[in-house]
Amino acid sequence: MNESNHWNAASYNTHVSFVSNLALPVVELLDARKNEKILDLGCGDGTLAIEIKKSNAKVIGVDLSQSMVDKSNEKGIEAYVKDVANLGYKDEFDAVFSNAMLHWVKDGKNAVKNIHLALKKEGRFIAEFGGYGNVNHILNVISEVFNNNKEYGKFNNPWYFPTKEEYKKLLENSGFRVEYIELIQRPTPIEDVSHWFDIFANGILFHLNTKQQMDFKEEAREILKSKIFTQKDGWVVDYVRLRFKAVKV
Repeated sequence: MNESNHWNAASYNTHVSFVSNLALPVVELLDARKNEKILDLGCGDGTLAIEIKKSNAKVIGVDLSQSMVDKSNEKGIEAYVKDVANLGYKDEFDAVFSNAMLHWVKDGKNAVKNIHLALKKEGRFIAEFGGYGNVNHILNVISEVFNNNKEYGKFNNPWYFPTKEEYKKLLENSGFRVEYIELIQRPTPIEDVSHWFDIFANGILFHLNTKQQMDFKEEAREILKSKIFTQKDGWVVDYVRLRFKAVKV
C-alpha cells in the first residue's frame, strides 16, 4: 500500500464514496458463505466488510491507514493496521477480498505471494483495482504540469495499472488458477477533480508548499477541463478496472 498518501476517512466518504458504491459486483463475485473466514485487504472505512458480513462470514479487515481502521472498528468490523508487504498470515483464510487497493502496491509480485500464503488451499482471491489505462488523462496531465514547473521536482507515479495478460500471468506464476479476469472500462462521474487530487494525489504533492499545491491543482484542473469535463455530464474520470477471481492450487 502507498505509505506516502494520507487517508482521511471523513473526506474520503464525502467526496469519493463511489469507490465503495460501485464495488458491489465484486462483493457478489466473492459469494461469501456462512462461517467462512474472509480477509478484506485495504478495508477502508469498512463499508464493504459490512456487506460481506451479511452472509454470516467472519470478516477481518486490514488497511495501512489508522483513520480507516478506526472507522471500520467503529462500525463493528475487526480491523488492523497492516501492510500487504507484511501480512503475516498463513493458510488462514477461505477468501481474500480487495477493492481499489492493489494499484497502490508497486511490487505486485510480493503482494500476490503474501495473499497466496494467507489463503487456505482452494481459497479464493477476489479483487478489483485500477487496470491498464486507468485515469490516463489525469496521469498525463500530472506529468505535464510537473514538466511545466521544474521547481516541483520529478513526478514519481505511485500507481501500478497492469494489463489483464500481465496480471493473469503473475497470478498463475504465484500458484493461482485464474477462473475469471476482465478489464472493465468504467467512466466515473466525480464531484470535482480538485477533490480527486486532494484525496488520491496528496502523496504526490506532499513535498510542495501550500502555494505550489494550489497552483498545481489550478493548472491541472484547467488542462483537464477540455479532456474530462462537459457542461452536460460534469467531471467524468476515465476509470478502467481489473476484476478477477483466482483460486489457490
